[in-house]
Amino acid sequence: MIQDARPAAEAPMVRLRGVSKTYRRGTVEVPVLAAVDLTIGTGAFEAFMGPSGSGKSTLLNLVSGLDRPTTGLVEVAGRDLAEMDDRELSDWRAAHVGFVFQLYNLIPVLTAAENVELPLLLTPLTRGERRRHVAAALGLVGLGHRVGHRPPQLSGGEQQRVAIARAIVSDPDLIIADEPTGDLDRKAAEAVLDLFGVLHRDLHKTLVMVTHDPHAAERAGRVHHLDKGVLQ
Repeated sequence: MIQDARPAAEAPMVRLRGVSKTYRRGTVEVPVLAAVDLTIGTGAFEAFMGPSGSGKSTLLNLVSGLDRPTTGLVEVAGRDLAEMDDRELSDWRAAHVGFVFQLYNLIPVLTAAENVELPLLLTPLTRGERRRHVAAALGLVGLGHRVGHRPPQLSGGEQQRVAIARAIVSDPDLIIADEPTGDLDRKAAEAVLDLFGVLHRDLHKTLVMVTHDPHAAERAGRVHHLDKGVLQ
């Protein structure tokens, strides 16, 4: 079940030191991030803003272990991600990181409950235990009455809340949100941001959010700005 467990305050959730990322396109090197130093405390809610192409999504990919830096240290939840091979990193990510995307990424033919259950299928939990986790997560986001509905039967705001339930069902330490309100109207966006507040204040989850919306960024405890790969 989703726990109210607060790790030691003195241990940062995210620590980046001298992190750079360069992609190669043919013979051309494209720098995306330059010598980023960053510390995010356990239980913090921090937002990243900047123009398109500034490196925000790349930074999220590095913090979540979806990508590896060209240079520098990426340490999350006390682990140096470079020390893990791809299989270990995949297992670590499944246990410690939840993802919320702009376009929900729900499977249309599955019910809300089945979508939320997906991350648990790779765990040793029994079917009954998975169902209890799913019920708890959907209840937390206020959709306990929509468990049998499929995404096309839900509003955009409800679909995003299902996606949040999927992100938290495995009780991760870190929640990564990439433009989570970008496809929502203001009312639905407010509901999602209110839910993030609950995850942050009441469940002490660490939230790292990329957004173009200054109103959404105001909900975070700290706002960072990226421009041309430089953290300001």
